[in-house]
Amino acid sequence: SDEIKILQKLVKQRKESAEIYKKQSRLELANIEINQSRIIERFLPDQISTEDLDKLITEIINQTGAHGMKDMGKVMGIASSKLSGKADGKTISNIVRSKLM
Repeated sequence: SDEIKILQKLVKQRKESAEIYKKQSRLELANIEINQSRIIERFLPDQISTEDLDKLITEIINQTGAHGMKDMGKVMGIASSKLSGKADGKTISNIVRSKLM
């Protein structure tokens, strides 16, 4: 699991760098970062679909009885451990936030 976390971090860094390069209109550098992230992603487990992720997060919210943003940490803790390597934290966070608002 440590290796997966490292690879996920590398992919995240590449994607963030690509976004910065795009904002600076340096598309050649953005493309390099995107290509590197795709290569690294090949070594990660398959990512869960957004629909399945949405269903799993809804189940976690129902199981924990979470209501509102005050319970986000509780839901994120469970979701992050269950979905480790299958979805990135930002996506999980965005879905949890939208469901708890």
